[in-house]
Amino acid sequence: MIRKLLIANRGEIAVRIVRACQEMGIRSVAVYTDADRHALHVKKADEAYHIGPDSVAGYLNIHRIVNIARAAGCDAVHPGYGFLSENAEFARTCARRGLRFVGPDAEVIRRMGDKIEARRVMQAAGVPVVPGSDGNVESLDEALAVAEEIGYPVMLKATAGGGGRGIRRCETTDQLRRNYERVISESRKAFGRAEIFLEKCIERPRHIEVQILADHHGKVVHLFERDCSIQRRHQKLVEVAPSPQLTEAQREEVCRHAVRAAQAVGYRNAGTVEFLLDTDGRFHFMEMNTRLQVEHPVTEAITGIDIVRAQLHIAAGEPLHCDQETIRRRGYAIEFRINAEDPRNDFLPSFGRVTRYYAPGGPGVRTDAAIYTGYEIPPYYDSMCAKLTVWALDWPQAVQRARRALMDMGVYGVKTTIPYYLEMLKTPEFQAGRFDTGFVAAHPELTHYATERSTREMATAIAAAIAAHAGF
Repeated sequence: MIRKLLIANRGEIAVRIVRACQEMGIRSVAVYTDADRHALHVKKADEAYHIGPDSVAGYLNIHRIVNIARAAGCDAVHPGYGFLSENAEFARTCARRGLRFVGPDAEVIRRMGDKIEARRVMQAAGVPVVPGSDGNVESLDEALAVAEEIGYPVMLKATAGGGGRGIRRCETTDQLRRNYERVISESRKAFGRAEIFLEKCIERPRHIEVQILADHHGKVVHLFERDCSIQRRHQKLVEVAPSPQLTEAQREEVCRHAVRAAQAVGYRNAGTVEFLLDTDGRFHFMEMNTRLQVEHPVTEAITGIDIVRAQLHIAAGEPLHCDQETIRRRGYAIEFRINAEDPRNDFLPSFGRVTRYYAPGGPGVRTDAAIYTGYEIPPYYDSMCAKLTVWALDWPQAVQRARRALMDMGVYGVKTTIPYYLEMLKTPEFQAGRFDTGFVAAHPELTHYATERSTREMATAIAAAIAAHAGF
């Protein structure tokens, strides 16, 4: 069993992992930079170690993190999501230094991180993929020829890409010519590689992903699917489990594809297989995420399975504690990414001091947050500061509960996406559980919500003004 775990991450996911450790009797070790000296994950962990002044570079310093883990007496490292979570060299270094990496082995991370390699593996395993180039496109002329063959619109993508970066949609030959060098430049800057490939653009697809768990004893199971179709500029905003848009036959099909994909690469630990569902009802493999996903709470809500706990058991070499036949889903769950952004101002980041924070509660409500009253949200990281997850027995109840919980939630001092989500819940499409990846672009009116402050916010502002005037 794992006795002591270093969490090579920050924010709400680090707090989430600390909580799993507390329940399992595992000592947790946090790391932090200067910007995170007062972060919640530092306060919650059993131990915390400084990894340098640079806000981002510290969390990407493989050797420093591994050295700290060894010096602190850890026997395992959890990468969370983002940062080094899909870095094959990090997993390899942990293994070389005698640390269990909570995730798949380095070779699987490398293969699935290369989108061309992933496509080839899936094709060989009989998993359907999006039509596109056979490998990297080596020139603009080759890209133009492939686009002519498969038809516009097409997507130019970074081979080593992820997180919605290094992607450009091209409707015409002229757009492909203009975007070709841009995507190469974006890929080089973001991922250190200039390789790109080309895929057919699936029009108005549903983004469906399947959560899988695989142990070291040959067992692979799925925990059903999530619908991540509501996104802005390829960044997810709202996630739902299970998808209210699938038939049972489609659900069985996509979950079967996901299990086959995991088996094809000898996957171990928790992972996610992502698909696009086209308007003709066909699934197309998009990518495999070899890590814990931001949206894992919705799957936990409908299955009752603690995915982080399962990760730690698998990393310790234990067999899965569940069989596919015993995994049941119940009800619907919706997760809202609470981002420190101003939707009325093109979602401009809104970093700063959180003057008041109120977490919602009640039946079927869960909050994963990295903020607290008085916390200063630093400008160096992703703008997501909390996640709100609601669960109910059916879709209409889940939507109603989401509205109540969002209205209960209070984050003051910075702008957030909460008002935007409240407007989203009013749309007939969301209430009917019918949406695709074009939902946000099709509803620009959602950013035109009223600006009147709530009674509680006005009272807080007046009290603050009085206190300032009185010199308190």
